[in-house]
Amino acid sequence: MGETDSFFSNKSAKIFVAGHRGLVGSAIVRKLQYLGFTNLVVRTHAELDLTRQSDVESFFATEKPEYVVLAAAKVGGIHANNTYPADFIVINLQIQTNVIDSSYRHGVKKTLFLGSSCIYPKFAPQPIPESALLSGPLEPTNEWYAVAKIAGIKMCQAYRTQYGFDAVSAMPTNLYGPNDNFHPENSHVLPALMRRFHKAKVEGAKEVVVWGSGSPLREFLHVDDLADAVVFLMGNYSGLEHVNVGSGKEVTIKELAELVKEVVGFEGELVWDTSKPDGTPRKLMDSSKLASLGWSAKISLKDGLIDTYKWYLENIKQ
Repeated sequence: MGETDSFFSNKSAKIFVAGHRGLVGSAIVRKLQYLGFTNLVVRTHAELDLTRQSDVESFFATEKPEYVVLAAAKVGGIHANNTYPADFIVINLQIQTNVIDSSYRHGVKKTLFLGSSCIYPKFAPQPIPESALLSGPLEPTNEWYAVAKIAGIKMCQAYRTQYGFDAVSAMPTNLYGPNDNFHPENSHVLPALMRRFHKAKVEGAKEVVVWGSGSPLREFLHVDDLADAVVFLMGNYSGLEHVNVGSGKEVTIKELAELVKEVVGFEGELVWDTSKPDGTPRKLMDSSKLASLGWSAKISLKDGLIDTYKWYLENIKQ
């Protein structure tokens, strides 16, 4: 594949990773550095506000990156989406529009846009194929974020169709790993469980109570696996359709909680509060398209949890 050669052969090509401090962006930077890429360009939010069109234009005009990975986004849980819907739609639309348009205008060879599995309809078939996009209504709690991300996918497709611009989109499943958000109020299920079991261990608590029955099935992907997939797609994919990135492995919330408990070393009891809601019974991405291109996840959930807990102990102030 000619394109594979062009991306992987020039380790001094200038690559702009937008959102390099986040869970995803930091993993992509680590991966590129590990592979020997020497010319990565990053900017903090204070240095470059991606919502400001003129600032983004001048950055691209000055830096002229050859490749762009767009991992910058405003993200948050259900409460944040409900409280700040305008922020979630407008900030994400601005970031995407500015970066994708400037990439095209300033001669970028390839741009990869990262979305999320929440782009799919609330009642999408399981596992969820790429073709489920726009086939039904969205989950109302995060539709502001989802609509922005869908617009990003469509923008990449439109620029490819109209201008022949090489823009691709990747949609990861639930992610976890170093630099995850462990905030008590607005973290996702995996880091929330890790923080709670750790706190219980430190305090010598006898039990940890978890909401629901533990029966819902979920899929988790270590962020280093996602970074590996992103680099793979930069070298091997130039299609119109977005690509799902998942582990293909399902785990019940109960199995997840027991595994986190084991990794953290909490010796007490795990209690399920079945009076609390369970949420969607099953959520799994169909990643067979990516598998057919030759990529699959490599990090087991247990190994990924061990790695994440190590990072948590070293980086989160108790």
